[in-house]
Amino acid sequence: MPRPRLVDTHAHLDPSFFGAEVGDVLRRAREAGVAGIVCVGTDAGSSERALALARSGTGLVATAGVHPHDARSLLDPAATRAFEVLASGPGFVGVGETGLDYFKDYAPRQDQRRAFALQVRLAARLRRPLVLHCREAFRDLLEILDAEGGREAGGVFHCFSMGPEEAREALDRGFHVSFSGTLTYPKSDAIRAAARFVPAASILVETDCPFLPPQPVRKERNEPAFVRHTLERLAAERGEEVPSLAEAIAGNAARLFGLPL
Repeated sequence: MPRPRLVDTHAHLDPSFFGAEVGDVLRRAREAGVAGIVCVGTDAGSSERALALARSGTGLVATAGVHPHDARSLLDPAATRAFEVLASGPGFVGVGETGLDYFKDYAPRQDQRRAFALQVRLAARLRRPLVLHCREAFRDLLEILDAEGGREAGGVFHCFSMGPEEAREALDRGFHVSFSGTLTYPKSDAIRAAARFVPAASILVETDCPFLPPQPVRKERNEPAFVRHTLERLAAERGEEVPSLAEAIAGNAARLFGLPL
């Protein structure tokens, strides 16, 4: 039986994390059966580098976004225009990573909300999916999504860290829900309950590398090859076979991001 096609729908393969090892990381991913990776930008520079990486190999796509931690970098009018030109260009398949983070509060919340609203409007105009980051800001994030056209863009709540009720609200807005290595952590009961709740047509899996390695490799730097650990736990929680769930997720990723599989 052939190995299931694995996908990593959220990876940060920027040289600032992996240096000159990116080629080795991609080789290990291919050897592990990873057929597709979404390379995610968190500011203008990393978005450009994600696109360059996506263009350099097969099975790779890129998104352009400004993370809530860097919200202030987007609010100058010239910076806003420059980012909109960048993100609107050919090659990018989504807008994000963007959203709100009230846990670390590295940027003032008002600035985060403004930067997020700008990116939601851009995604709605471009009809490109949003890649959403949300930490302890769910109600404010939904309010901005609803007000700024988020339903028209659609997208994914990446690295989902809440429970079934929040997952239902994401699904009601037409969004996918993506699970990372946090699903495998001992205290992640609410996340696992959400993973059992989300229908197969709306579920994704990711590493969020180099962050959040799954429990079996918790002490290592995360990378796309490790997505199989999260997929295996996800399948076990849902009472599904790994190959069938992997194929469903690959199809979801292909439809949402145009991931070439």
